[in-house]
Amino acid sequence: MTPKATVAAAKAARTGPAAPTPAPAPRPASQRPDLPVSSLDAIFRPASVAVVGASTKPGSIGREIVHNLILGDFKGKLFPVNPKAVYIHSIKAYPSILDIPDPVDMAVIVVPAAYVLDVVDECGRKGVKGLKKKMGKRTVTSGCGQGTVYGDLMQEIDQVKLRADVTLADEQLFVLIEKVRKYETIYKQAGAVHGCALATRAGEILMFVEDVGRHNAVDAIAGFMWLKDIDGSDKVFYTTGRLTSEMVIKCAQMRIPFLVSRSGLTQMGYAIAQKVGITMLGRASGRHYLAFTGRERLLRQAPQPTAYA
Repeated sequence: MTPKATVAAAKAARTGPAAPTPAPAPRPASQRPDLPVSSLDAIFRPASVAVVGASTKPGSIGREIVHNLILGDFKGKLFPVNPKAVYIHSIKAYPSILDIPDPVDMAVIVVPAAYVLDVVDECGRKGVKGLKKKMGKRTVTSGCGQGTVYGDLMQEIDQVKLRADVTLADEQLFVLIEKVRKYETIYKQAGAVHGCALATRAGEILMFVEDVGRHNAVDAIAGFMWLKDIDGSDKVFYTTGRLTSEMVIKCAQMRIPFLVSRSGLTQMGYAIAQKVGITMLGRASGRHYLAFTGRERLLRQAPQPTAYA
């Protein structure tokens, strides 16, 4: 019996015969023709996944990833990659991703750091979404300790066109600030977490995420927007973290014109926000804020002696 059949039999034994699952409704066409959402299908709906570093060792990350894909009833083809294994979870293993005979949509890499670049190079040669091409260009970002993003990132950002016909009144901003404060439940109990929110200009919070890493929270919201086909061109993004270059870039990629934080900014974040045309507001707390870029979208309705930086 295959691992998938074993899991299915165990579920049936516990819960009885499962009711037929209706076919999912087709995802509506994107309202953002400039966003290449089809390129995300390999991430959200991969037809095949290679786990490079899959393992037979109980408790190891490589074994657990394969196990979870099986347990989660992954419908595509699964290829464990381990040069020392023949089978992993009863699935044929391959010495290298280059030995897999079929196309690979996604590669999950769980090998020691010293081998990662070699594996990425093999993924590029295999044709896993042009990784080799992306590795040729990199951008050093301004987050904590700096980071590196691969690919023609700045060229992509140069092509972003944000709406200029949307405005945000400071009274609307104050409503959002007050609502976010009430959503921060984990922060109030434990601290040491960041919060991010996607909101309308009227202050309605569409999604709020708290996480120890602010980028995890941002990415969760980006995925939510993609899955729900939410147009970001008239939305507001709020974060408790600093306005670094990464935050500005991700906001631009989501086509969101307003970026708000209760914290400060970095020089590179400011430069990219100015270049893209994002309305970036920092030190937003209570009824105070500093407008760093994109002031032309702001409607001032309340006296603010420190509104403009």
